Amino acid sequence: MADSRFFKNAGPFALAQIAEAAGAEIVNAESCDHLITDVAPLEQASPDTLSFLDNRKYLEAFKETKAGACIVSPDMVDHAPDGICLLVTKTPYHAYARVAQLFYPSQNGQGNVSAAAHISKSATVHETADVAAGAVIEDNADIAAGCVIAANAVICKGVTICANTQIGPNASIANAIIGSNTIIHAGVRIGQDGFGFAMGLGGHEKVPQLGRVIVGDHVEIGANTTIDRGTGPDTTIGNGTKIDNLVQIAHNVQIGQNCVLVSHVGISGSTELGDFVLLAGQVGVAGHLKIASGTRVAAQSGVMRNIPVAQEMGGSPAKPVRKWLKEVATLERLAQKKKD
Repeated sequence: MADSRFFKNAGPFALAQIAEAAGAEIVNAESCDHLITDVAPLEQASPDTLSFLDNRKYLEAFKETKAGACIVSPDMVDHAPDGICLLVTKTPYHAYARVAQLFYPSQNGQGNVSAAAHISKSATVHETADVAAGAVIEDNADIAAGCVIAANAVICKGVTICANTQIGPNASIANAIIGSNTIIHAGVRIGQDGFGFAMGLGGHEKVPQLGRVIVGDHVEIGANTTIDRGTGPDTTIGNGTKIDNLVQIAHNVQIGQNCVLVSHVGISGSTELGDFVLLAGQVGVAGHLKIASGTRVAAQSGVMRNIPVAQEMGGSPAKPVRKWLKEVATLERLAQKKKD
């Protein structure tokens, strides 16, 4: 169960309320009025808590759990221990995510502005926004309702932060428009110069970076990620995209909706990602490429060419994943044969 020093529990909730939030059907429940106080892992759950099973490798833990209720898929119903209430859905992990959000909702601003914050007289801060000690909000910045600006964050001149967005400690945002219900974690850097130079033997001339960063709604950006502003066109992050820690996004990059970028991904300038693209950890993408919607790229791959249709890619240079795995297997056989 979550540590109450750090996480505020909104429960308890009746099982019927939880089932509605989960979009699940109640099975084996003697009463829909049974109260659930918290969520917990299978091994730690108690009769007044709820757990979930999404991966069959935890089947034995499910059979032994003491949870009062559990979210499961239909094929797991017959494996349930006696006396447990089941919330049955084809997507248990998604359902659990919604239930966990019910118990631990995002905390929007309540109008708490620290006397130790530094807010320009020309900035607009909604009366319901929170601004913590040491935060800096510069001239003509606009902070909307319910936003949370954490300690020592810097919101540079002219930046717009839309409703219910959270800016983590020590983050800095410049030359940007940030959408609503977005989470920007600690140490994120948004809107700094892109790496743009006209290179030559006589020296490298800096190209002014005159674009912005536009971040959509319901985006999450992990700690210490950097997103450079555009050279002239904007750098854009589409609605619903989730970005892990330590990701680098260069100038003019266009990222579609609901993409997932795992840690250590690096995307070079002017590359375009369609919707629902997944780049696994440490993927590198060269500049000026186009990657089709729905493409999935395996960890540590190097994308050096356009990917015009959705497919799974792997290796460096990245290629269709079956071809890549076949080549790896062939190389292993050749190496073994030489060794023998």
